Amino acid sequence: MVNASAAQDRADAHSAEDSELAESRLRRDMPLVPASSIAGRALVSVIAIMTFLSCLTAGGAMLVASASEGWRSDISREVTIQIKPAAGRDVEAELDKAAAAARSAPGVDEVKVFSKSDSERLLEPWLGAGLDLSELPVPRLIVVKMQKDADPNLAALRSALAAQAPDANLDDHRLWLSRLDTMASAVVVFALAIFALMIVAMMLAIGFATRGAMAGNREIIEVLHFVGAADSYISRQFQGHFLRLGLRGGLIGGAAAALFFLGATGLSAWSANSPGGEEIVALFGAFALGLKGYIAIFGLSIAIGFLTAIMSRFIVFRHLRRLL
Repeated sequence: MVNASAAQDRADAHSAEDSELAESRLRRDMPLVPASSIAGRALVSVIAIMTFLSCLTAGGAMLVASASEGWRSDISREVTIQIKPAAGRDVEAELDKAAAAARSAPGVDEVKVFSKSDSERLLEPWLGAGLDLSELPVPRLIVVKMQKDADPNLAALRSALAAQAPDANLDDHRLWLSRLDTMASAVVVFALAIFALMIVAMMLAIGFATRGAMAGNREIIEVLHFVGAADSYISRQFQGHFLRLGLRGGLIGGAAAALFFLGATGLSAWSANSPGGEEIVALFGAFALGLKGYIAIFGLSIAIGFLTAIMSRFIVFRHLRRLL
């Protein structure tokens, strides 16, 4: 009985000390979680970096998706009529017949006949300049542009060519469209996978930071819990703290990403007249995200702040459930 009484006295003494510690901190109007600490500043830096990289990844995926849509639109509107030279064939007459058939087909907006020199010039990137190609059977080309607001009526065009220029070959670039779709889809999926990995890494960092903050305030949390403080009250202290940290880091990272895309847009416009710049603009556009892109960056930054708060609240609740 004596030992039991002594043990009870020691437990009561420890409980009293813990209560006094909690009351002391509450009397000084100190928050349960310190508003500023080295760990908090480090978490803000991590969230800012992850948000910056996530926004870059999401923005890059949006640029590729937008550029691929433009490629598909341009290529689907253009078809090529090809006439191969052969012995006994009047190529010029075949070109005139094919061009007339294309102009008479419904849905055709523009027909451009390439001259012999134009067709040979298309081979210069592969064969080099200054070569005499007069002895080679270089195909003659006609580029046909379909109307923008109407679906290409290739069946009617094929019928007109078959009737007036049966030796002409119509290429609708379906193979290129298929490859562009596959490439663009692969890039977007890869970007989404990287984005998901960054979010997971950020959640892990938030989890470690929350557990560290709870470990530093373990005695206070346990005292508040045992004296009857609601779990929602304790979790709100951590949720508010980490919401502020998450919003701060998310907005810093989002602002840095927005400045990056603004700088890339200006640099792309400045170098658009150079050969390399023209190719980059042709592939990715002018690196212009547009208003929707910047709204998406801002929304992502805010969402990361709330994700930080939700993650910390979930971890705190799990910890408090174990104290029951």
